[in-house]
Amino acid sequence: MSLMISVSGIRGVVGASLTPETLTDFTMAFATWVSRRKALQNPASDAKPKIVIGRDSRPTGGIITQLVSSTLNLCGCDVIDVGMTTTPTVELATAGEEADGGLIVTASHNPVEWNALKMLDEKGEFLTASDVEELLVILNEKNKESARWDGLGSMIANGSWDKKHIDRILKLDCIDRDLISSMKFRVLVDAVEGAGSFIVPELCRQLGIAEVKTLACLGTGIFPRNPEPVEENLRETMDILSKESCDLGIIVDPDADRLALICEDGMLFGEEYTLVACADFYLKHHNGPVVNNLSSSRALQDIAEKHEVECYSAKVGEANVTEVMKGCNAVIGGEGNGGVILPELHYGRDALAGIALFIQAFAEWKAVTDGTLSEFRKTFPNYVMSKQKVKLDGMTKESLAALFDAIAARHPEASINRLDGIKLDFPEGWVHLRPSNTEPIVRIYTEAATKAEADALAARFIDEINQSTIA
Repeated sequence: MSLMISVSGIRGVVGASLTPETLTDFTMAFATWVSRRKALQNPASDAKPKIVIGRDSRPTGGIITQLVSSTLNLCGCDVIDVGMTTTPTVELATAGEEADGGLIVTASHNPVEWNALKMLDEKGEFLTASDVEELLVILNEKNKESARWDGLGSMIANGSWDKKHIDRILKLDCIDRDLISSMKFRVLVDAVEGAGSFIVPELCRQLGIAEVKTLACLGTGIFPRNPEPVEENLRETMDILSKESCDLGIIVDPDADRLALICEDGMLFGEEYTLVACADFYLKHHNGPVVNNLSSSRALQDIAEKHEVECYSAKVGEANVTEVMKGCNAVIGGEGNGGVILPELHYGRDALAGIALFIQAFAEWKAVTDGTLSEFRKTFPNYVMSKQKVKLDGMTKESLAALFDAIAARHPEASINRLDGIKLDFPEGWVHLRPSNTEPIVRIYTEAATKAEADALAARFIDEINQSTIA
């Protein structure tokens, strides 16, 4: 597996594609990029660049953090190490410490043998595509930033940001801890031994949840299952919850930027519906546009229409969603993988913010109805998605463009969006065809009123793709 490079940083298998040399090279390039950016923005300042670093719980995280921090010091950067914590916490800390950049040692939902460097700018946000281009140019330069013996950076530890993150969430004007406390909720938290192992249960307690039961919350970094919070990986947790008589289950991925929820009957609330439920609640308090990506559920559009606001869709990817959110001044947004972005806190997916909004929304509904979470789920528009893929050998940009042109021509009845592959909206559902950036495949996402209809829509377009490529 080769090293993966994107706007969120670099990612690879430790000891294979992610080596000490790779980590050192990219860290030096990042330090140089930060230093030059600081010099342009504050030419009168002679202060050393300041960089925040944090990590998830993976066994390789500590030693990689040491290597990266030492490299930054040798490049003349001061380092604030916030320790093992979540990705959104590091994002908040980077802005809160008025740092010049941030690094997160985490491979998110990838297996334990993977690790990564997520790179942040001075606002605690992922680098833009043009920023990454600049970084890659610097990577190939011989004269990267390097400090003299008397100009080395310092390193200090600051473990206060978990508390600060929770405090920021508790101060949201839409959160009513007294109401939540009155519900006497019993909750199961599964942090898959990741960075959310301690902060997520503590947030739940601070919100006023009466009983917080934990599963895989020791922070060992040895994931007991595939850590991506999707249904096929959560069956054991779903079974445990149904036997524990809990009101709901809360599951986060290893760096806690994605949130999944389980109903009291052991069934998933639905990863697409994390954002839908949070947006429906938040729009009652802060009216304004909402944003998702093109592969997210139509349910958010329905919620936007209910609140008489605009719903915009971005290309798939957190950085793309936040860019559109800024452009339209969206009050909330995210992706259908359980990622909630709340600009009131910061521009980044934040499972902790999602937890607070969701529990508050459920508490307010339950106070009136005394219903269960599975009944709460039925109050939202109901759609079902199908996710498929088809392999296309010899795929080129030109052949893909021709394929998508042909598909669009065959469906004049559909509303067409070519922002990210091709998306066709029909009255009864939609289909989104996206080429992979790493494999010769086209991913096929469909949504309809039932699973059978969504699967049939996917099969129909797989057949169209195959027929087009044969022709």
